[in-house]
Parts: sequence; C-alpha cells; structure tokens
Amino acid sequence: MRSRLKNFSNQNKIVKTHVENNQLVANNQLVESAVKEAIKVLSSGGVILYPTDTVWGLGCDATNREAVEKIFGIKKRAESKSLIILVKDENMLVRYVKEVPEVAFQLLEIADTPLTIIYPGAVSLASNLVAPDGSVAARIPHHPFCQRLLSGFRKPIVSTSANIAGAATPSLFEEIDQNIISAADWVAGWQLEEGSTGKPSSIIKLGLRGEVEIIRK
Repeated sequence: MRSRLKNFSNQNKIVKTHVENNQLVANNQLVESAVKEAIKVLSSGGVILYPTDTVWGLGCDATNREAVEKIFGIKKRAESKSLIILVKDENMLVRYVKEVPEVAFQLLEIADTPLTIIYPGAVSLASNLVAPDGSVAARIPHHPFCQRLLSGFRKPIVSTSANIAGAATPSLFEEIDQNIISAADWVAGWQLEEGSTGKPSSIIKLGLRGEVEIIRK
C-alpha cells in the first residue's frame, strides 16, 4: 500500500513538473514575441505601452526627438518637464551620462526597491527629454520583459506613466485610459505586468561632487 502511494506521489510530481515546464516555455515564447514586436515599433519611431518594474508606461526610443514629442502629445504634457529613461545596466548607463558620480554605483548596489537616479550631464539623448539643467533621470529595471527589451533594442527607452498629465497613475493594465491605449502604436499584453510593483519608484538626484537630494521616497 505504501509503495502504491509513493508511486502515485511520484507520478503527481512528474505531471506537476511537466505542466510547470510547459508554462515556462509558453511564458518565454510570449515574452520573446512581444519583445520582437516592440523593438520593431521602437526602431520605426513609434510609441509603445508596456509594463515596467513599477507601473505601466509609455515608451519610445530615448534618442529619437520626434518619438519623444509623440509621448508629450499623448500625455498632453508640457515639454518643459523631463522624462525618465530605462537602461539595461550600468554599462548602458555610462554611455548616456557624461560622468556618473561614484555614489550612484553604491546606491544601485544596495537598492532593494526600484530606484530612479537623476544624473548630471546627459549625452547622446533626445534633447527634449533632458531637463533644463542638462540632467536626466534613469533607472535600471529589474523586470523580465524590460530587461529582454532593453537587451534587444540596445538603447535607452523612455518610461513615463501611462496617463494623461494630472490623472491618476495606472498600476494595472485594466486601469489605463482607453485614449492612452488607442494612441500607442503597440500595446503589451497584460500578462507581462507580472513582476511590477504597481508603485512609482523612489527618486534621488545626484550632483557631480556626490551631493544627494531625495526627490521622492
């Protein structure tokens, strides 16, 4: 009797593992397909609606001025307000910031929640997403879809909340205004939001001499 129960338990484990493996393969295929579609749109100067490590965002090629203008138009936001960019890692970050303060690397290493850092001296980015003082806000997202997307696109991507300026920030896909969805050139599936916190990131501004200013906790 014990032998039969043991065999039944082992069979259940095998079936469960097989199902989990199939789900993993399906999820990977979903992500890969979405990444290819999103990159095609980004490369043509389009706007994507996608989940990030924090909330749903509108994104575009951060080096394309015309694409950035489209996002300001969709959000009905003044171009005088700068935008956040996502970078894959520190290696990508240093290509778009003239000089990354040493304290930034320390902060990135100890951060256990999404952290956006405002860096002085932005370079090689669309001029209309850079702040008047020449700084840029950037974040390294610990989110599977974002990481795959940034790895494939190989350039920074704009990340601004998917809402009309002044409206509530959507944490979930179901909360996004239909006008925003319709305005985007490509929309990610809601399944890809897994791994998002649903909350805006903390924001810290750094000076060249290591000055630290907390903008949002």
